[in-house]
Amino acid sequence: MPRTPIDITLPDLTGRRAVLTGGSDGIGLRIATRLALAGAEVVLPVRNPRKGEAAIAGIRRTAPAAKISLRQLDLSSLESVTALADTLRGEGDPIHLLINNAGVMTPPTRQTTVDGFESQFGVNHLGHFALVAGLLPLLRAGRARVTSQVSVAANQGAINWDDLNWDRGYHGMHAYSQSKIAFGLFGLELQRRSITNGWGISSNLSHPGVAPTSLLSARPELGRGEDTRSVRLIRWLSARGILAGTPETAALPSLTAATAPDAAGRFYGPKGPGHTSGAPAEQKLFSRLRSEEDARRIWQVSEELTGAALPAA
Repeated sequence: MPRTPIDITLPDLTGRRAVLTGGSDGIGLRIATRLALAGAEVVLPVRNPRKGEAAIAGIRRTAPAAKISLRQLDLSSLESVTALADTLRGEGDPIHLLINNAGVMTPPTRQTTVDGFESQFGVNHLGHFALVAGLLPLLRAGRARVTSQVSVAANQGAINWDDLNWDRGYHGMHAYSQSKIAFGLFGLELQRRSITNGWGISSNLSHPGVAPTSLLSARPELGRGEDTRSVRLIRWLSARGILAGTPETAALPSLTAATAPDAAGRFYGPKGPGHTSGAPAEQKLFSRLRSEEDARRIWQVSEELTGAALPAA
């Protein structure tokens, strides 16, 4: 049976600068394409420039007039995060949209970032935390919307407070859930602190549901030499429209979160069965993301680990 088309209409984003991590493939590439089609100036910080150039070429085939450019970023290196923030601050252009979309998922063995953090916690959460801290002046100047991409995995597991880096026994999926819970708590705390401190930015969360992307595909750099059984199953389900979306539909919750005028502090994902596929809609906040005490705690820990502090005013 043919899949019923699902789409949203974006507002005119002409004159708006959008920074998107993880925009060179998968869901991120679809997000970048839609932002460009809506008229935004899109900045793609990427780890692999060759892959980034290929992404831009693909976007321009769909949006020939796209205003889009690359910057260098490796979220597994705080030095690289700082360098990107310095570059963008040096350019001086306000940022109106920041979509924190990049991530890694379930390396089969424990890996660490350049700075010694467990890779999922380091890339998915700490790298983005430091990026927001470094870009705060530009986000304030643009009265930006900051959208942080979490996962259905943030609805399971817990933060391993006694061993955040999984030094004493690594479990890939548990570590992934922790990284997304921490990231979600941060995104909501960012909204609260912006209100309290008058930063003028708004922050919210999205999750893509379940769709066939590169997260669970063969990733030699993560020690995964072949596609996982999970991604093969997701592709099969997606092709048949069963409980799984496509990269195109999975991009819609974050696009809604980033551009809807009343989306500050809210949480968006697919509204289909199990919230794994379907049209984007506001979601009930996952139980693991509701504790303001945990949010304050992860914020403080993140400042201590990264050395990146967000000022109170």
